[in-house]
Amino acid sequence: MTSQARSAFMAGFLLPATVLYALFVVMPVVQAFAFSLYRWRGISANRTFVGLENFRQLFADPIVWLAIRHNLLLFVGTSVVILAMAIALAHAIGHETGTARFLRAVYLFPQVISLVVVAILWMFILNPSFGILNATLKAAGLERWAIAWLGERSTALASIGVAHVWHALGFYIMLFAAALRTIPPDVMEAATLDGAMGLTRLRYVTLPMLWAVLRIALVYMAIGTMNIFSLVFLMTQGGPDRATEVMLTYLYEQAFKHSEFGYATALAVVNFVLVMALSGAILALFRHNPQEGRA
Repeated sequence: MTSQARSAFMAGFLLPATVLYALFVVMPVVQAFAFSLYRWRGISANRTFVGLENFRQLFADPIVWLAIRHNLLLFVGTSVVILAMAIALAHAIGHETGTARFLRAVYLFPQVISLVVVAILWMFILNPSFGILNATLKAAGLERWAIAWLGERSTALASIGVAHVWHALGFYIMLFAAALRTIPPDVMEAATLDGAMGLTRLRYVTLPMLWAVLRIALVYMAIGTMNIFSLVFLMTQGGPDRATEVMLTYLYEQAFKHSEFGYATALAVVNFVLVMALSGAILALFRHNPQEGRA
């Protein structure tokens, strides 16, 4: 087969997928960028070109900065908890004990439940009148800690973070459990013979061997928390007093409550840029594996 025939053969396979990707992914993104330059009510076909006015208004809007801060707080807070718990539990389920077998059977349950169900479940758990959390605290003699978890500004965002961790944890346990199985047993045996145990082995042997998975997991977490919507909208709708407002709940408010579709599209564009920038920063920050540096 000549070079030209090989190129034509490859193009024949790639062309349908490329056309579909351009049609259903690239074009909507380009269209969203275009809509962000208009003032548009979302109902009529009449749009007024305003250039970068939506973005000027957006960067002067204090609620946008508050929402971005909440997204970043959720990313930092939940990522630390998820990574610590996922690596520990992934290591635990690798053993052949009764507890490990039980964990292997149940750890993915929250992941397969709809986010709507997760939100309702946690609203019941955190309910100030009949929630199981407050009932447990009262039974333990800690009545002063029994508060309206989703109704207090100081605890609402953290409560949503807990629900997010509960739902997302199973996926990352599965990810790290699969990665741990790829570590050659002789590496662990050598580390044991060298006296590396516990946290020392975790820091100098296990984590460097999981570096590529850790990097991808952080990118997934960044995408998940910067695009969080269902849990926040269903549990608090951004309240109380915007204490849990995130970018996508504010976007929803602007688009479907105030019919400001041009401004809402500008919010979507900024959120897209933030997700890309955060993912790029994580990939750049974690590009060097410390294991390679010591080699």
